[in-house]
Amino acid sequence: MGNTKLLFILTCMLSFLFGTPKAFAECSSNFEDIDAACVREKLSNASEIKFLVPNQNEQIRGKTYFFLTENGIPGKFIIRSAFSAKNECSLSLDVTTYAGGTSMSPSGHFGISKQYNAWSTDRTGFDKNSSDDFRLYHNKGKCVFVSSQAKGVFYKKIEPKELIQGRDSLYYAGNFLIFLAVFLVARAVFQDEDRFKAQSKLEEAERDDKKDVPNDIVLKYSRPFFKRYFTPVVSGMKNKKKIRDKYKRKLASAGLTKALSPEDMFAFKLFLIIGFPVLYLGLRAFLEESWPLAAVPVISVLGFFYPDIWLSGKINQRKEELIQNMPFIVDMLALSVEAGLDFMAAIQKVLDKAPPSAMAEEFETLIKDTKIGASRAEGLRQLSWRADCLPISSFTATLIAADAVGASIGPILKTLAAELRQKRSADAEKKGATAATKILFPVMFLIMPAVGIVIMAPILLQLM
Repeated sequence: MGNTKLLFILTCMLSFLFGTPKAFAECSSNFEDIDAACVREKLSNASEIKFLVPNQNEQIRGKTYFFLTENGIPGKFIIRSAFSAKNECSLSLDVTTYAGGTSMSPSGHFGISKQYNAWSTDRTGFDKNSSDDFRLYHNKGKCVFVSSQAKGVFYKKIEPKELIQGRDSLYYAGNFLIFLAVFLVARAVFQDEDRFKAQSKLEEAERDDKKDVPNDIVLKYSRPFFKRYFTPVVSGMKNKKKIRDKYKRKLASAGLTKALSPEDMFAFKLFLIIGFPVLYLGLRAFLEESWPLAAVPVISVLGFFYPDIWLSGKINQRKEELIQNMPFIVDMLALSVEAGLDFMAAIQKVLDKAPPSAMAEEFETLIKDTKIGASRAEGLRQLSWRADCLPISSFTATLIAADAVGASIGPILKTLAAELRQKRSADAEKKGATAATKILFPVMFLIMPAVGIVIMAPILLQLM
């Protein structure tokens, strides 16, 4: 009888001693099923939580921790994803906090990056009244996640197949929104397809695209997109008159009136706000580089101003071409007029004999303007407006004045040709004089190393 009582007492003692470990073992292996009681029981030995964010996501994905916030509120989190690179780190957690008999899910996303040779720090609290429970920072080349005011304990690593998958309603809602977006975009694309094709055929009838479209790689690959999707939006804007006033003369001065309209130019600018960042991110992903994402806004701004820079270059290039072509064209005009031809007939004769050039294109436009009813003086004024160049303005003003007083324009054209040729020679001499100065410094950088080798080689040979 005494042995029976002793055995009963020993059994009770063993149950008491080993009961707690058995309770630990019964905590669920499913993150969603881990309750507040299990979390509180495990937190009896809570201490600092600290680990490194590795480069490989699978090394850390699925690890589960229990914690007490700064205010003593228990909770749990599981690591969903981790990313560590040369200039940025991120960590994504699923967090549940048990407060006042209810549970809440605070944000568990942390992200830091390196900017201007300094790393940022990300910190947050996991209840309503704390702000610095955990933090992510960079130290000695490693990204570190650590509990700041909170404390906790590691539970175990749950296999990826057991990680929470999110609510089915959110999943199906996301799929529905994606389908709706694709449907609306497709409808917008195909709804006015016939109108767009008709407009394209009219434009092809008015110009030869291979001749009129400038040879620019950015414009070449951007044109189908902004012409199709952005130009109709710009054409419907309320302030399109300001856009036309801003770019109409610039496009005419660059000789791009047939290739681009003012609406196309502004649509080109809007498209590159998106196009340049997309190209940057695509190259970043393709080359697997860690280029800073902070550069995306700067690249968007560059995309907006790139067409203006490109257009200014085209305008300057065309002005130089007009100045170079003028003496030859004016000489031929003078000869044709002295041979007895009318001024407009002389221009037509010049166009038949002269090689293609910017000046020949302007005279072609002048003839078209006069054929549709514009006077000679009005056509010359339009030529001056399009060229926006001082020599052309002087040339047209002289012809308009001579036409107004009925003077013979043959001697005037010969005098203008001589002046233009003399000015072109002076400009060439000026550029030649400045070229010697400009080339001096590059030549010095190339010659000085060679001179140093020639001088130092014998000395080095003697020393050896």
